[in-house]
Parts: sequence; C-alpha cells; structure tokens
Amino acid sequence: MRVFEGLDQIEASIGEHVGYGSWWEITQERIDAFADATGDHQWIHVDPERAAAGPYGATIAHGYLTLSMLPVLVEEVLDIRGFSAMINYGSDKVRFPAPVPVGSRVRAGVELTALARKPAGAQLTTLVTVEIEGGDRPALVAEAIRLMVG
Repeated sequence: MRVFEGLDQIEASIGEHVGYGSWWEITQERIDAFADATGDHQWIHVDPERAAAGPYGATIAHGYLTLSMLPVLVEEVLDIRGFSAMINYGSDKVRFPAPVPVGSRVRAGVELTALARKPAGAQLTTLVTVEIEGGDRPALVAEAIRLMVG
C-alpha cells in the first residue's frame, strides 16, 4: 500500500508504478451475483455445465464484473489522504485481453499517469492492469480517472 498525503506527493510520483494489491478469487457466487445485479445471465457466465463444454472449459467472469472491482482492487494499492471525497470520474481505453475463468485469482497493478489540478481539487488518471494469477495476459487494462475533491 502506498500512502499519498496531498497533491504534491501525487504529482511527484506521476509516471511511477506504485504497486500491486492482494489476490482476489473469482467465485461462481460472485459471478452469479453480478449476473443478477445486471441481468446479464449469458450461459458462459452462469451455466457451469454448458460452459464446461464451451471455449474456456468453465464459466468466466463478465468483463464488466472485473471492471466493477477496480475501486476495491485499487484501494489496496493507493491510500490518498487530504481530500473530503474521492469520486469515480470514469475510465478510458478499457480492454479485456484475457477471460477470467471461475476459480481464478486476480489483482491490480497501478501506475500514476496524469494529474490535473482543478479549482475544487484534482483529477487523477491511473493505468490499472488486472492480472490473472499464472496468466500470460491481463484480464483488464484501463485508464481509471478519479476526481479528488478538496
């Protein structure tokens, strides 16, 4: 976990890879809960029997499930202090290079890429790469943007 106290420390670290979080297991229960929350019940995600005969040999997590985990995955890497609120501002250049089979473990690596000071605080852009334990390609690569309110 890397702790940042204010904008000057963040700005001095732009361009740095700041670390990795812990491994999180992607269970069928998590996949099913996401399917229920979003209404996306495609068989490749929620039907273990049919998915066993499919292209990946098991169910896989929704790409958007992996994306939705960014706040918790990144929180394990970055602790930014000195702001009244941190707001998810959005994501750019989101890609899902590899599927995440059920039972896999994922973690995030974070690089600070840009900081734009604003009247109410600042906008921080990070390059987040979600790795699959033992995988040769990442599950997700995205530019995550957060608004840090003073």
